[in-house]
This record gives sequence, structure tokens and C-alpha cells, in this order.
Amino acid sequence: MSTQLTSSTQPTSNQVTLELSVRNHPGVMSHVCGLFARRAFNVEGILCMPLANGEESRIWLLVKDDQRLPQMISQVEKLEDVLQVRRHGEEMRIFEQVAEFYC
Repeated sequence: MSTQLTSSTQPTSNQVTLELSVRNHPGVMSHVCGLFARRAFNVEGILCMPLANGEESRIWLLVKDDQRLPQMISQVEKLEDVLQVRRHGEEMRIFEQVAEFYC
């Protein structure tokens, strides 16, 4: 089975990257993604890596920038295992770099 990233996984002008610092243990990704799913807010791309200390992970989410996003960020910040949320615009190229690697 081959997985290919298409141009739709690369950020467009109406997409932003959310960078989450979270506690690293089972279920955290499920809680984050579940929150987006319950509010019918599509996540276009997901990357996750543990940090060097092993106690925290970094999650990057590629999402559409619409009028609901500020409320979504507020809800994500309230999750128990989310330590920090940062919003990045077009300057964040992490999803473009992944697409370049796979395409």
C-alpha cells in the first residue's frame, strides 16, 4: 500500500498550523482529535513527535482558518494534557517539508 501526500496536504492561505505541547502518554492524541471531531472541525494534517525528555510531545495540526478557530483553540487549551497551544500562519512550513519528502 502506497501513501502519497498531495498538494491538499500543503498549507494554503486559508490554513494555519497549530503547534501543541502536550503530555506524552496514551490517549492524548485521541482526546485532541476527538475534540475536533465532536465539533465537526476537520484536521487536514497531523504530525506528532515526542520531545527529548520523553515526558512531553509536540503535535502539529494543519487546520482551516475560519471563524470557529479561536473557539477551537480555546477548547484545546482547556484539555488537561495540553500544556501550550501556538498558532502559526504561512511561515510554518512543516507540512510543506513533509510533502516534499514524500512526493
